[in-house]
Amino acid sequence: MTEPPTVPPETTPPTVPQLDVRAAQPLSAHTPPPTGGFADRPPGYPSALVWLRAGILRDWRGVVGAFLATWFYLPIALLVAFWGGLAFGVAGLFAIGAGANDQVPQVLRDAPLIGSLIEAFLTRSGGVLGGVAGFAIGFLVGFLVVLALPWLGVADEPFALLTGLIGTVVAAALIGVIYTLYRVLLEPRLLVVSGARQPSRREDARLRPILDDCARRLGLPSVPRLLMEDDPVLSNARTYARHVVVTTAVLTEPDDEVAALLSHELVHWRTGDEITSAFVRGVGLPLTLAHALPTWLMRTFPHPGTNFVVFVFFWPVLLTMRYVVLPLHARDVRAAEYRADLGAVLTGHVDGLRRILERRLSFETGRSGWDEAVCATHPPHELRLDALERASLAGAPGAAQPVTADGLFNPAGPVGTRRTWLLVGALTLVACLGTSGLGVVQWAFFRPQAAIDGYFAALADRDSDAALGYLTDQGSGADTKLLAQLLRGKGYQPPTDVKISSLERDGDSATATVAYRLGDARETTTLTLRREDETTAGLFHGWRLSGGPTQLNAAIADPGVRLNGVELPVATEGPPVVLLPGGYSATGPSSALSETPTATVLVGPGETAAVLQLAPVLKPAAIEAVEARVRAWLDECAKQTVAAPPGCPFRYYGGSIQKITWKILEYPKLAVELTGPASAQVSTPTETQGRVEASGTTTYFGGSSPFKDDNAFTVAGVATADGDNVTFRPAAD
Repeated sequence: MTEPPTVPPETTPPTVPQLDVRAAQPLSAHTPPPTGGFADRPPGYPSALVWLRAGILRDWRGVVGAFLATWFYLPIALLVAFWGGLAFGVAGLFAIGAGANDQVPQVLRDAPLIGSLIEAFLTRSGGVLGGVAGFAIGFLVGFLVVLALPWLGVADEPFALLTGLIGTVVAAALIGVIYTLYRVLLEPRLLVVSGARQPSRREDARLRPILDDCARRLGLPSVPRLLMEDDPVLSNARTYARHVVVTTAVLTEPDDEVAALLSHELVHWRTGDEITSAFVRGVGLPLTLAHALPTWLMRTFPHPGTNFVVFVFFWPVLLTMRYVVLPLHARDVRAAEYRADLGAVLTGHVDGLRRILERRLSFETGRSGWDEAVCATHPPHELRLDALERASLAGAPGAAQPVTADGLFNPAGPVGTRRTWLLVGALTLVACLGTSGLGVVQWAFFRPQAAIDGYFAALADRDSDAALGYLTDQGSGADTKLLAQLLRGKGYQPPTDVKISSLERDGDSATATVAYRLGDARETTTLTLRREDETTAGLFHGWRLSGGPTQLNAAIADPGVRLNGVELPVATEGPPVVLLPGGYSATGPSSALSETPTATVLVGPGETAAVLQLAPVLKPAAIEAVEARVRAWLDECAKQTVAAPPGCPFRYYGGSIQKITWKILEYPKLAVELTGPASAQVSTPTETQGRVEASGTTTYFGGSSPFKDDNAFTVAGVATADGDNVTFRPAAD
């Protein structure tokens, strides 16, 4: 193919239309232009917002790659997948290899020739196949586990999963925007720190006219701020958002090559390629920082041993960058390079750019680990030269359309059309109304205060199921049916006049001070609440009071004990009896001996145990009944005419008795002490002993003589209620 004629920088090639634009005004080296804010940004954008938007939204593939690789923990997934595959592979190697022959049916193993072939194959390859299969399975399992692990907690909640994904996207986009603004606004200081400086008078006189002429030919009314980097060896130039940095080695290059170089960089500056790269880096900022260390080590210590050690420790990050982020971002980067090369075509410096590409591999070296891995991935030079040839012949018969400034720099347009802003406004209004509505629902029904109010309201409604629903421990294992009967029973008094005096929230826990009235007393208690992990309707997290229902102090051992008219079970085993806050009217059994006064059991919110104390008391008529039974018994004893009436509390200890009679002179005054609802201990105090008289005749030395003896006696025994009657059983001697 014939080389096109070389066109001097002063003339315009016939294939490029003459541009009637105002030349850029050179800036004095003594009065540097302002660099604050968005100064030195490229022209052609209505505002800085349009400029940033155009760069941020251009490379969606690179943004998606950086987002997935960073925010879905792709390097960690690769690391876990490798070790999981290694573990499964070793297990498969030994497990399958050792027992492969046993898995073959006996019929095949005994078959002539086929059996020996199968056995030989499995013996030599069974372990390898098992290891390969195990590695593949372990790799896949480990990889998927890391990807799915952050979402396991919301797997059953589609709205929570959706909001989690949206939150991740918003966080990545916000970090990307903040990082882009950081790079743009602080670009002058960052470049100074990296070694860039202001050009000297000689350098400015050498480069400024060429830069202004290239800008004029490109139709740019302004130019970026020019900075220098001291490197006398490599002729390089790099474009940032608001600056072009040129090495001092460029000063020795021919004007045509310098013009081609600056034309290339001006197109990068005008199209905002650095904004696109900065946003992609910001979206993957954690991965960018993780990748910076290994690339810095390999760049600073270029040695195969260093590269090997760095790869061993950082291979998941390096592979993620090379095989995930790089392929997705490279398309935009390569398109930007082809587009920037067209700047030399438009300014008439195709030959200069051709000589640069033929002489060196690249004139834009990487500035950081990210740039070396991603942004500095240029198209092959032969393809760039081929594209230059086609562009330089544009306009000839059968060739493509000529390169123009309008075609090279697509108009950015306004921030948005009227229809777009109406749609955005409508969506914003809907989002605000929806968010406000959700906020009202959250405030009304899903605050800690709502849980407290609902809990006490359920108690006031005597709804035990609803009240238990507000507790973290809902009484599993307890007799909740009995609890429901107790709340509905006659005599239950729920807490009233409930007021929340203070509430402090700390993350997923809250502490509330609640005042209430229970019975005739005004009480105050402190309640703790926990935020629920599960959501309601996939959107709202409610609150529950910490703890559960209050357990009764002990199992009821005596029948007839009632709370609110509901008889409690007599059991030492089985589900415990639990109570909810409130007042309970407790009654006990009664008998012919005793009666149990009604007691009130008060259970406050947050209490862990309730005490039920029922004390039976002796009926006034029971003492008379016991004394009557004892007197009847004593009368029966007195009727006997023996010296020692059996089972009776008195006897005569004289000589040989011929005849004896008993007479109760004074009945004892008894002390009756309850030992249970239907039993009592009967005793005789010393000062109230009874008296009995024994009279009759005795035989003494062959003769008989009368006698009369007066003795004290006591009565002891047990009185028992037998239905409506009282029985007495004397104590055994």
